[in-house]
Amino acid sequence: MNKQLRKAVIAGNWKMNKTRSEAVTLIKEIIPLAKDADCDIIVCVPFTNLETAVEAVKGTNIKVGAQNVHFEEAGAFTGEISASMLKEIGAEYVIIGHSERRQYFGETDETVNKRTKAALAAGLIPIVCVGELLWERETGITEEVVSRQIKLDLNGISSEDCKKLIIAYEPVWAIGTGKTATNEQADEACALIRGRLASLYGKDVADAVTIQYGGSMNAQNATELVAKENVDGGLIGGASLKAADFGVIIKAASQ
Repeated sequence: MNKQLRKAVIAGNWKMNKTRSEAVTLIKEIIPLAKDADCDIIVCVPFTNLETAVEAVKGTNIKVGAQNVHFEEAGAFTGEISASMLKEIGAEYVIIGHSERRQYFGETDETVNKRTKAALAAGLIPIVCVGELLWERETGITEEVVSRQIKLDLNGISSEDCKKLIIAYEPVWAIGTGKTATNEQADEACALIRGRLASLYGKDVADAVTIQYGGSMNAQNATELVAKENVDGGLIGGASLKAADFGVIIKAASQ
């Protein structure tokens, strides 16, 4: 990555894992591994762990994020959480449009856009996820798919707000499958996203936006991935649940 323009961000997406007591244990294991890191570190925990995590990271360089947010402030939306609720509890970041939300829970580019605007309005930093399916890559339409997602997901978002975003490139075929894009594929896709941002907002904005790789980054491949010019860290799934592995990734992003 280009550290003269951006700082690496390593975000752990715990998904539906860890009870509150388990969350405290894992965070305590991560804290010494993150202490001297030269990158931003986030743990995105289940809703039930948010308050616990916020308390556990006090006085450290680790921040806390949620894994989803509703786009309305309040109302008859059973099972949903608003941006102001997340903000009040102490969350600073929120993942939006993760491939699993899109695949299993009906998330669309329209709802991603609404959720992103709601998060920004509440002062949260959205981690907006984009990426193509396997058949879309195999048919050669990755550029069209990702470009469309960027345009729709960020529709109506100002240049100043765009600079606050983190975008995670998540090739859907590499989420939870053990498959990983090659270093070159990851860099090309992140460069594609940056180019699309430049066409929408200008080069200065595009250069300011953190673009993570989110497809099964782990302790074995992190060093080579974050060495690529356009890969500004990672949105980490399974490896974020193992303190030692997460520590290796943090160290790679700090070099």
